[in-house]
Amino acid sequence: MSDRTPDLTALVGSRICHDLISPIGAIANGVELLGMSGVAQGPEMQLISESVENANARIKFFRIAFGAASDDSKISETEVIASLNAVSQGGRVEYDWKPQGAQSRVDVRLVFLALQCLESAMAYGGAIMIEKTAERWTLTATADKFKTDPALWERLYKDDTSDLPAAAHVQFALLPGFLIAAGRNIEYTLEDRQIVITL
Repeated sequence: MSDRTPDLTALVGSRICHDLISPIGAIANGVELLGMSGVAQGPEMQLISESVENANARIKFFRIAFGAASDDSKISETEVIASLNAVSQGGRVEYDWKPQGAQSRVDVRLVFLALQCLESAMAYGGAIMIEKTAERWTLTATADKFKTDPALWERLYKDDTSDLPAAAHVQFALLPGFLIAAGRNIEYTLEDRQIVITL
């Protein structure tokens, strides 16, 4: 991966999310107005409303995970928790964000990408606790059952894009490059009912 690849990838992510947030927000507003006017009620409208909310939540999450982040930019605790809460609604994974106060946007991007790595192993649901001690982050995932691919997880230790994974696992290809750019490394342990990632 070249030195410019993480930056270009992040800019593409930011552009896509930026362009999608507005129309999704407009749809959400339209659905809300229809509901207030009483024009459309019933399970169909409820399904549309929930789908729009989910799409909006995922776009905001992706904007943090895949978007550009300058070294000096911060993201508030409220925004992070709101994003995680919104994504978890209707999903199988619950998040417990422990750090208090605003955090570096670069760090939160790394954490969100790592969360996606954990989510990929949690097809049956579970919970993830996010903690920060000094300058290190620890993500602890617990579940009754995990579905992991050791070869995929090994990618986190090397910045190698010669054999890209499936689109659903792109976070495993992106995270190493962003870690190097941030001057960080990663450690993880895979156990039967717990996975721990340290950044």
